[in-house]
Amino acid sequence: MTVKIKMLTLGIASTNSYIVGDTETKEALVIDPVDRAPLLVKAAQESGWTIKLILATHGHFDHVLASKELKELTGAPFYIHEKGPFWLDKMPDQGLMFTGQPFPEAATPDRYLTDGPETITLGAITLETRFTPGHSPDHLSYYMPEKKLVFSGDCLFTGSIGRTDLPGCDYDVLMQSIFEQLLPLGDEVRVLPGHMEPTTIGAERQSNPFLLEYSR
Repeated sequence: MTVKIKMLTLGIASTNSYIVGDTETKEALVIDPVDRAPLLVKAAQESGWTIKLILATHGHFDHVLASKELKELTGAPFYIHEKGPFWLDKMPDQGLMFTGQPFPEAATPDRYLTDGPETITLGAITLETRFTPGHSPDHLSYYMPEKKLVFSGDCLFTGSIGRTDLPGCDYDVLMQSIFEQLLPLGDEVRVLPGHMEPTTIGAERQSNPFLLEYSR
């Protein structure tokens, strides 16, 4: 397997940004351009990679704040779910809501992903989309079958789940996403979340208090 992954925790919400690189073709993609676009470019270049694609799990500011600048620096296209404008169009308002200051605009999407599932490939990198709304109406998780891992964004965390107290959130929809889209992937599948440390599907199935309560 020629695929390697770098995780950078960035921004005011300590959000995880992932750089996934093909060590043979030297092409890479970014999942959730949190902020500090030049740092993301530098981190890729340190491994000899060139960023060719930018993906977002959803349009909350802490997952797309660097999208426009990263797109400008790399020329890479930006993909998000077709409901992404629900939040992308509100970037200045998101800033006012969370920090009291308006945020800059997000990148204009080059492709809108559907409920899917869809397959995204870049060199040896293959990702399958899983539509996992609830935390946000546009939320996608990205599953990498060859590596047996899923980038879960703000759907599933270590011992927790995504918050459901924001506009467009729905607790029951979120739990349905987890139980129907993520848990069936298998206990051995690693979960690389949008916040906190990695976990596994099996660990969360056995000990996540939110999942245990809902399953009752």
